[in-house]
Amino acid sequence: MKRPTAKAAHSVQLLKVEGISAPVEVRRHPTARRLTLRVSRTQHAVILTMPRSSDLAEADRFLMRNRDWVCDRLERVPEPVPLTHGATFPLRGVPHEIAFEPAQRGRGVIDIAARAGRRVPVVTVRGGPEHGPRRLRDWLLAEAARDLQVAVARHARTLRVKPLRITLRDQKTRWGSCSSAGQLSFSWRLLLAPPVVLDYVAAHEVAHLVEMNHGPRFWRLVDRIMPRAGEAKAWLRIHGMDLYRYDVGP
Repeated sequence: MKRPTAKAAHSVQLLKVEGISAPVEVRRHPTARRLTLRVSRTQHAVILTMPRSSDLAEADRFLMRNRDWVCDRLERVPEPVPLTHGATFPLRGVPHEIAFEPAQRGRGVIDIAARAGRRVPVVTVRGGPEHGPRRLRDWLLAEAARDLQVAVARHARTLRVKPLRITLRDQKTRWGSCSSAGQLSFSWRLLLAPPVVLDYVAAHEVAHLVEMNHGPRFWRLVDRIMPRAGEAKAWLRIHGMDLYRYDVGP
């Protein structure tokens, strides 16, 4: 291993390793008993976890012994797709193409329409090219917020509960969460999935306002308000990680 290029946290070092195309995060964990490796599809990074008693030389040898396994796993990770002009991305489960175009009098900043010669609908973002990515990002977040607010409100009425607040994040480990205070948080990337998936995650988190656990009563509640929960869970299990390919920038 080469010298660390940056430090992500007190117990995390980010390294560049010859022969491995992705960055390697070396994490010292107080409860780790052995060295472990995994490849993160959401971060496109290699995660090496080690006990605090181990040193970087030992981690280096462990990584080199497993380099072929790491490279094989990295090759299976889909390439990221920046949401820029000409890119194709899923919107509510349907492929769309992005077009950044100059502003036009009497035309909205963003619209969606079919175009002759195009296989998929086009999301047109108008204005200066330097503003296109930000405008698209803001629009996607607003659309995700609107869809989630509608879904949450419907399920909340059914269960006669009221969430404290709804927030959007770019969460990497979960699609939604519910705090003990009743605040619901969701990944904006649910907008990319078919509507049944967003609806299921909304129902799941609203059900936590009644049952703050994953016991049998909780799942019976989810199944009652979301009959297509099994379909949505299967979609997320098969396709969910692919949604992290799409990058709208900071």
